[in-house]
Amino acid sequence: MAQAQQAPAGNEQLEEIFVVARSQVFGSNVVTDSMKMQQSPLTSVNALIDNLPGVSVQEGDSYGFDDWSTTIAVRGFQNSLDQQQIGTTIDGIPNGGSGYGGGAKANRYVDSANLRTVAVSQGTADIASRSLDALGGTIDFVTDDPAEESGLRFQGGLGEDDGERYYVRYDTGTFGGNTRAWLSASHQSATDWINGAAENERDHLAAKLVSELGVAEVTAYISYDDTHEDNYQRLFSPEEFASNPEWDRLTDVWTGIPYVDQVYRQGWSTLRENLLAYVKADMEVSSTLRISAGGYYHDNEGRGDWIPPYLVNVADDQGGPESEALGTTSVMGGSALGQIFFVDGLGNALSPEAGCVSSITFPYGGAGPNYDPACYAPGAIPVQSYRHTNYKKERTGLTLDGEWMTSLAGLDNTVRGGLWYEDQQRDETRTWQKLVDARVGIEFDNVPYWTQYDRTYPQQVMKWYLEDSIELGSVTLNAGIKQFLVDVEREDNFGETTNVKVNSDSDVLLSGGVLWQTPVDGLEVFAGYSENFKAIYDEILERPESDLSALNPETAENVELGLRYRSGDLFLTTTFYQVDFNDRIIFLSPESAAGPNYLIGTNGTYFNAGGIEAEGLELTADLKLTDRLSVYSAYTWSDATYVGTGDPAVDTGLGIDPGNDVVGIPDQQLVLSLDYSHGNLLAGISGKYTGERPIRLDNSWIADDYITADLYLTLNGEALASTGNNWSVTLLMNNVFDESYLGGIAGQGAWIGAPRTVSASFTIDL
Repeated sequence: MAQAQQAPAGNEQLEEIFVVARSQVFGSNVVTDSMKMQQSPLTSVNALIDNLPGVSVQEGDSYGFDDWSTTIAVRGFQNSLDQQQIGTTIDGIPNGGSGYGGGAKANRYVDSANLRTVAVSQGTADIASRSLDALGGTIDFVTDDPAEESGLRFQGGLGEDDGERYYVRYDTGTFGGNTRAWLSASHQSATDWINGAAENERDHLAAKLVSELGVAEVTAYISYDDTHEDNYQRLFSPEEFASNPEWDRLTDVWTGIPYVDQVYRQGWSTLRENLLAYVKADMEVSSTLRISAGGYYHDNEGRGDWIPPYLVNVADDQGGPESEALGTTSVMGGSALGQIFFVDGLGNALSPEAGCVSSITFPYGGAGPNYDPACYAPGAIPVQSYRHTNYKKERTGLTLDGEWMTSLAGLDNTVRGGLWYEDQQRDETRTWQKLVDARVGIEFDNVPYWTQYDRTYPQQVMKWYLEDSIELGSVTLNAGIKQFLVDVEREDNFGETTNVKVNSDSDVLLSGGVLWQTPVDGLEVFAGYSENFKAIYDEILERPESDLSALNPETAENVELGLRYRSGDLFLTTTFYQVDFNDRIIFLSPESAAGPNYLIGTNGTYFNAGGIEAEGLELTADLKLTDRLSVYSAYTWSDATYVGTGDPAVDTGLGIDPGNDVVGIPDQQLVLSLDYSHGNLLAGISGKYTGERPIRLDNSWIADDYITADLYLTLNGEALASTGNNWSVTLLMNNVFDESYLGGIAGQGAWIGAPRTVSASFTIDL
């Protein structure tokens, strides 16, 4: 196992690391070297934060290859298939949202080997954080700076489930007196762990440059990511999990029966390309004034796939052969006239024999006679669609931050302020392609027989903030205000529905905090308060018939009180938090135990459903026992419950019981890690207990608690060879005891947790 940002091979000791980087008035935690070493280079950067207090990360497999099944929970908030409530930034640059439909999580922008650390600011967070999703704080993924010495690194990795990874990076070292840069490329692939049908691939290119230009330090970064992922599927009942906890009900064999083949794994796919680039300059204008300015560009495009078990009848063929089946029509817009299941050799639609009862029992409880080839005369030809939801997003943004340090009545005083502007346009179309021959396989016509809709979602964002911090001896006080000004629109490019524009401005939001350096050496007390905000996002406008006049933006009030203690090799933290989350927007998926509704014109519907009240306690201990042995532990207790809408009838209709526990949030978590280093050997084991989590809103299905463990062993090789080159070999085992459990939760269903997975990697520095 190699760490995600691997230290040069040949290091003989684990670095002395602590969980919190600096004193501040809000809770914040950073990823440690130990946490990096517990994750394979093959996996996504999202998994690195799973051992931090208050954080729970669930992915479909140990490599994190499937965005559809990835969920991240922080305190009472989540980023998942149906919730985006936690902000994400890359070197402080906003990621543009983490939603499936046009958004992107951090693994689309950062390769694991180019990551320096991850900072998780729970709850109150930093006032300057740039995100429209930061109800529950912000996760900032910090990329590695270029090295001062030139060098070339190669890395290879192999793992179960056909896992492969190849990575190369070149550091230029310092050139031109004050400039340094690196360039990297990687390729990785794997299949799924359930039936080995997935064809997952990822190619990633990245470069970073840092240069000193007078009083300014200029940083530039660019990354390009091209990913094809075949998805995992949720289970929708405890009976499904009990009957076979190692199968997600997607298949690996093409049967030629469309009703069965609608769950063929290679037809459940996510394809994405992401290009992110930024340039920023940090300027020390004087000893009391610092200014930072930057600009960024992001281009996202791709699609999500399904394979409905029929063709949609969209052209009136006047009783003749179905043009959809013949591939001779391409309809733009309009509505469905019906469905076509089987045709004869001329393309005429067929009907099942009267009185026939289908013998198909899988999936979704079985099929009716329209889907069953046994209900048609011999020679009937099945027809099937390949449905694409095509996403494209383009963002440009500007950032400006200033910090002025002065004296106020003889006291040190710091004023911070800043602006963030972003112009975004997201395009979404849905196209239906015919399978060339549904009897044979998944190949489809490139020209769609129906483009169901074509919509554009322009959005403009402006944020400003102002904060003052004053030092009163051992006490630091700060107070701040911020506001988001957000306009989002829906434009129907077919002109079939009314265009909509929503103003989603926030109120002026307050924040403040206090930090006390106590008389006890190394002990500090902090407290913070913030009003956080999530704008009405464009996916909510996807359902044209929705009444948006009653929909409110989401808001959350966060309060924290904590202690930090550092003394020599010991670091302790404890944080109590309380959250009042109002106007929660709930998503209802068109997919359920009865199967997907392929024809629905959106990815679901949305409504405000009261809110959430949450409180909890987070404890962290980081101790270097000896020069060779260190221990880390984190405990989280959480009590997150639904408030309800205030209308009992509405609550009953939505399946919400005020006081019910929040879906997907574990009641308790406990992490214990041991790391050992001796000479060229590094080893460690980490275990995590995750408590019970509701899967359904009505709490009628609860995921059991479980324990997983990860084990790594690394051998650094400089002292064992005469080449002078640093190298290392690492072996990693995730879920050592092969625990069976339910992982990610979304849409009132749950994905199966990843089983034991073994991987190995080799790294050499030239």
